Amino acid sequence: MSEARDEAQGESQGEPQGEGASHGADGVAEENQNPGTIEDAAPGAELSVEANAAPIAAEHSAQGWAALVQFVFLVLTIALFINTFLVQAFRIPSGSMENTLLVGDYLMVDKARWAPAGWWSWLLPYQPVRRGEIVVFRYPVDPSEFFVKRVIGVPGDRIHLQMGRVWCNGRALEEPYAVFKDRTPDEYRDDFPRGARYNENLRPGWAGELRKQLDHGELVVPEGKYFVLGDNRDRSLDGRYWGFVPREAIVGRPVLLYFSLAQHSDQGADPAADEGEDEDTGAVATTAADDKLGLLRARFSRLLGEPRWRRILRVAP
Repeated sequence: MSEARDEAQGESQGEPQGEGASHGADGVAEENQNPGTIEDAAPGAELSVEANAAPIAAEHSAQGWAALVQFVFLVLTIALFINTFLVQAFRIPSGSMENTLLVGDYLMVDKARWAPAGWWSWLLPYQPVRRGEIVVFRYPVDPSEFFVKRVIGVPGDRIHLQMGRVWCNGRALEEPYAVFKDRTPDEYRDDFPRGARYNENLRPGWAGELRKQLDHGELVVPEGKYFVLGDNRDRSLDGRYWGFVPREAIVGRPVLLYFSLAQHSDQGADPAADEGEDEDTGAVATTAADDKLGLLRARFSRLLGEPRWRRILRVAP
């Protein structure tokens, strides 16, 4: 009986121990839940840091774009300044200056050399336009177009041509650059201004102005203006046909021939022809009619032109 009571008491005493164990287990569970709560909060802290970093990254990105825009505007401003005041690129579209300048030549033109002098003239070496120099200017008839010719007469000069040769102030000019490719007689062109009074290429109004500038059969260049001719004398529509170039229309002087393309289409070749003679070399290029790839290549080559390597990156004449 005592054993039974003892067992009963042990059982009765074991119950509190069980409860204590359960409480202990609950305590362990509670302790295990706290770390769990902390672990759950940790990613939240990380998210908070990332949330704070997002505006910083956006701010850095905005600053990067602002710096890029400023750099682009700076480059454009410098390019605009250079193009407006210092140098400008031009391409030769016609043969009026052959053989000095060829169709397809690309030039850099010095705009500062002949710019009008101002308070900054001590800084930039401005010089007067001289006879014999090549100039790029705005076409007096249409200022939106640019022409390139050689100065033959400066203010005060007395000019006339005799059988194509230029006389200036009573002396024949030595012009090794002048070429004559069309010997068909043309009295107006070759004996200007003493020859014929009319030519189909005359600008309206120039004939009347020309008569006012004549003195004993010579053209007198007025103050502030220049008389220009093309080096290809027989195939140049120049001052003989439309008049003088005002000083303010002169843009600059070519200083660098930086690229050159022999464009066959400009020389009168037919890009679609199967056969054709190269006017520069005299070689004959043949393309079979059934060779479609070869024909396409020939057309593409003729369209783009061929580089004249010997004329690239040369000082302009």
